Amino acid sequence: MIEWQWYEHDELAIREWHAVMSARVAVFVVEQQCAYQELDDWDLRAFHLVGWEGREVAAYLRCFAPGVKFAEASIGRILTTQRFRSGGLGRELVARGLARIDADFPGSPVRIGAQAHLERFYAAFGFATASAPYDEDGIPHIQMLRPGSGA
Repeated sequence: MIEWQWYEHDELAIREWHAVMSARVAVFVVEQQCAYQELDDWDLRAFHLVGWEGREVAAYLRCFAPGVKFAEASIGRILTTQRFRSGGLGRELVARGLARIDADFPGSPVRIGAQAHLERFYAAFGFATASAPYDEDGIPHIQMLRPGSGA
């Protein structure tokens, strides 16, 4: 059973942070064969959602308040680790991230920088394409926007 936990950066114990960063590097650097600066200063300003199975990271995303990364609220670094894919955990992860934004920032639109091949996945959550495709670290991306509840 997955246990979900929200953290501010400073609340993550060193072993928890190590597990999160190991999962992020495994997915975004190794699996996607993309050499880039995975650890960045945005982590310090994010809320982090981790889905744990014991001490293992099953799923992860980071969440930003409006005005931090974009004018709108945002989620990113969305992942499920290889062992936990194909069971709907990614959908639950994104739903939990969006629920947190809706609770903390009612009515706020949400902007994401999505890998282009995941456009349909995010569209199922109400996101619409908001940019032409662009290259980010050798991977095609698009910006997508989910309108706020007041829109």
